[in-house]
Amino acid sequence: MTVADDSVVSTHDQSATPVQTEPAVLYEAHDSGVAVVTFNRPERMNAWGNPMGTEFYRCVEAAEADPGVRVIVVTGKGRAFCAGADMGGMQALSADTAASGERTDFSALVAEKHPYFLTQLTKPVIAAINGAIAGIGLSQALMADIRFAAAGAKFTTSFARRGLVAEYGISWILPRLVGWSVAVELLLSGRTFFAEEAAELGLVTEVVAGEQLMDRVLAYAEDIARNCSPSSLAVMKHQLYADAGMGIVETSQKAEKLMHDSMQRNDFIEGITAFFEKRSPNFPPLIAQSA
Repeated sequence: MTVADDSVVSTHDQSATPVQTEPAVLYEAHDSGVAVVTFNRPERMNAWGNPMGTEFYRCVEAAEADPGVRVIVVTGKGRAFCAGADMGGMQALSADTAASGERTDFSALVAEKHPYFLTQLTKPVIAAINGAIAGIGLSQALMADIRFAAAGAKFTTSFARRGLVAEYGISWILPRLVGWSVAVELLLSGRTFFAEEAAELGLVTEVVAGEQLMDRVLAYAEDIARNCSPSSLAVMKHQLYADAGMGIVETSQKAEKLMHDSMQRNDFIEGITAFFEKRSPNFPPLIAQSA
């Protein structure tokens, strides 16, 4: 939950921060089936804290519940995606802990959910990393299913440089994305690296010029929304995260049953029919199918 080191983002004087007048998180559902959730504290480099945390999960839940939304895109406004936790909140927590000697309650800072909540959704989540990303911001992006990044965006785990630990599941997800040795190096060094290296390591799918990032991500998301079965996406997403701790035999047997179930749904018939008719499939919304 730590903020980035000084090479990524400068520490802000909270007393000099303007009063927040706009929502801390913006939400927009497009007719294309894509919902965009935008961190909207650019003057704080979208530092994580409340009300942003609470508003973020509220927006994500709204997208998950909306049958018209098939893909969720998360991005940041300004020059950062999310440069870690709000230093003002961290300083207050540190002072309270030192004064009381009691265990710190982070719930006020991280909101009611942990970043892995994104993996539990039925809809794909795509992170459009528009700028600096660190600490809990990086944890959030890694829990998205797919990541794109703006050229030159700075990344860091940064936990070791703030006297903290690998937070909120990043020690689980990072090795699965980049391999054990790379994950160890990134966590233990806390060094800064750029989007181009992140792509080489497999941390992001594609690096795009900053001014083209959202156009590219929206086109990618709209292609999924237009051509992929919502029920297939939901089942496969569950398979990916649930099967990560299972053996190959159990996984294969489970997949066989799921495959049989999928062939009983109208989506399968529509997908095959659309293929032979050389047209885009017309898959119904996920909620309508399961009703």
